[in-house]
Amino acid sequence: MRKLIIIYTAIFCINLISCKSENYDGTDSDKKNVLFIMTDDLNCDLGSYNHNLVISPNIDNLASNGSLFSNAHVQWPQCGQSRASFMTGMYSDQTKHTKLNVDIRTTIPDVVTLGQRFRQRGYKSVRIGKIYHYDNPGSIGTSSADDIHTWDYTINPYGRDKEEEYKVKTLKTRAYGGTLSWLEADGTDEEQTDGIVATEAIEQLEKFSKSDQNFFLAVGFFKPHTPYVAPKKYFDMYDISEIDIPQMNNEFLNTIPEPAAVSLRHKADGKGNQYDLKKTEAQEIKRAYYATITFLDAQVGRIIKKLKKTGLDKNTIIVFSSDHGYHLGEQGHWQKQTLYEKTTRVPLIFSGPGIKKGTRSNSPVELIDMYPTLMELTGIKAPDHVVGKSLVPIFNDSSYKIRNSALTRWIATRFNNVEGYSIKTERYRFVKWGEKGEYGYELYDHKYDKKENKNLAKDESYKSIIDSMKIEIDFRISEARKKPKGLGRQLEEKPYKRFTYTPGDLYDVNSKRVYLKPSDE
Repeated sequence: MRKLIIIYTAIFCINLISCKSENYDGTDSDKKNVLFIMTDDLNCDLGSYNHNLVISPNIDNLASNGSLFSNAHVQWPQCGQSRASFMTGMYSDQTKHTKLNVDIRTTIPDVVTLGQRFRQRGYKSVRIGKIYHYDNPGSIGTSSADDIHTWDYTINPYGRDKEEEYKVKTLKTRAYGGTLSWLEADGTDEEQTDGIVATEAIEQLEKFSKSDQNFFLAVGFFKPHTPYVAPKKYFDMYDISEIDIPQMNNEFLNTIPEPAAVSLRHKADGKGNQYDLKKTEAQEIKRAYYATITFLDAQVGRIIKKLKKTGLDKNTIIVFSSDHGYHLGEQGHWQKQTLYEKTTRVPLIFSGPGIKKGTRSNSPVELIDMYPTLMELTGIKAPDHVVGKSLVPIFNDSSYKIRNSALTRWIATRFNNVEGYSIKTERYRFVKWGEKGEYGYELYDHKYDKKENKNLAKDESYKSIIDSMKIEIDFRISEARKKPKGLGRQLEEKPYKRFTYTPGDLYDVNSKRVYLKPSDE
């Protein structure tokens, strides 16, 4: 029998920034609860986003009972930086986060995070799994780069997938997180780390149903991030012959700025050649990714079923999203870290009281908009430093626009650390490389080229569009670089820090980290 280690870390008020109550005078039964579901490396290959192959009935049902955003984008196409943004409601230029494993307090020590704001208003703030950055799968079972001020307590699951990494197929031996890797696993859903995440969420909902405590329950799944591990039954749902692999003309690389081309090909480094894969191998890998999505979907379904069974659904807002998108051979690229549609665009679904059912919007929105939206839906004033915009007006009118474009930033670390910014409007994607555009531009017209395979930046027939896009992107960048009001200290990023650990971490005699459930639980 395999050993399951589930992490329960009790977090108590550390200082005034995490525990002030703003004169909150007790629980208000009319206040709405929040179930915040975050996934890792999930793109928009879902039934509700009109994908004709991926099986995702529970996420699709969530969308049909709520509001779906079809043009939602992250602020950085990589885990840690994106999560720092949406948990603070600010752009990466404002959080000063450009690396993965960084404690947000090293650069913005006075910030009030999303969960922390709920704590200030009397909510119980609970994290299960990955919300801030974890090296996945390396940090599974740890607190990793967590923020202790965000939570009242945390739960860090550790499942069979972690113990059986030696079984995983990978393009590079003993490399999993940054390398394409996959496994048709033995055993049940509940034995996998994400299955345990769902089980723990179910237990928390049961506890909340028996109390009058308002809650912010953040459920962070580790999938479909590599390694793509799911029970074999989910692989069996997909016919590998039906898996389509995009055909890429390498001449495209000659039409785009060099930092963009390098970003598309950087996985040729020491982590294994992850482009120009053999068709059968690419199909096997993509099938594994889809199987993992369907496994993830089943866990989401388990949680929502419990929410309804307890009756908490009548007073709970659900938000579902991902930290960034994912390439599956588009532009010849696999995984993330680019400024193209497949990696900046993510699913974003809201459901619950006050949210109109079955609505869809193509308005450009950003993940930093989740923070102020949840504040407005729960009747809480957002901190002054939150620069995201509430999506509530779009719930009432799906054609309403809160901004003209969605902004994403990326630094081409393998090309002289050249900085790139992308904006996505309803129709166009425009990319600027270099402070003054000295490394070039990209323009894609989604009316004719949704897959972004034809760079129009030098097309004279689009000159007026290009000129207007240059004005728009420069304006968006300047706004994103302004220090927000009320933020407090804003420091430059300190040297790379791999992990931080929350109080409650324990070690056995072999210096192996173990976690114990608090006695009052």
